[in-house]
Amino acid sequence: MPVSAYVQSAVFLVVMGLALFQSAGTVAIAGFWIYLAIYAAVIVASLVALDPGLFRERMRPGGKRPPLGLQLFTLVLFLHWIVAGLDRGRFHWSDSVPEWLRAAGFILLGAGYALCFWAMIENRFFSSVVRIQSDRGQYVVTSGPYAVIRHPGYTAGILIILASGVALGSWLAAALLVSTGLPFLSYRAITEDRILQAELPGYAEYASQVPWRLCPGIW
Repeated sequence: MPVSAYVQSAVFLVVMGLALFQSAGTVAIAGFWIYLAIYAAVIVASLVALDPGLFRERMRPGGKRPPLGLQLFTLVLFLHWIVAGLDRGRFHWSDSVPEWLRAAGFILLGAGYALCFWAMIENRFFSSVVRIQSDRGQYVVTSGPYAVIRHPGYTAGILIILASGVALGSWLAAALLVSTGLPFLSYRAITEDRILQAELPGYAEYASQVPWRLCPGIW
């Protein structure tokens, strides 16, 4: 595994914690620690189990910097952590999320990360951008969650987006992430599916056998 993967993962986790606790002005918010612990567990599992080539692809897709759209989405993620911290720790604008719903948010968050991790285990071409990875010998993956839906990574992303702000206990943070994240992921899923069907050998046949993009019986 590249050393840069460890460094970037550690930095991202630290910055996430700073965004939450610095904006809150306190470290005495148990839900924030649970949130960080879930993400830390995902990082450790990914560093241990994922293909090193996939890490390099996700960090620098095609050897290039991530596109502007992905950078802006990452910025929105940080903004929703800051809003959650300000909401829960200082101003209490909309921190009335019931405890049972926050717990459900954590369960949904964990399920989203688990599905994403499963998809990355099965698919070493799980890039952070939409591109045909001819340089990495990309082929159609049909195992694991890909036997049921064509884009489990986007399904996982939607679950995480829906759950994150609720788990953090801030309606305002939830609204910020959902209102920007869902359109972004939906557009990405539609665009990627069209490109794969047009340019990746065997994908059109796979799509005819697995008709559902994100959710069986719905879409």
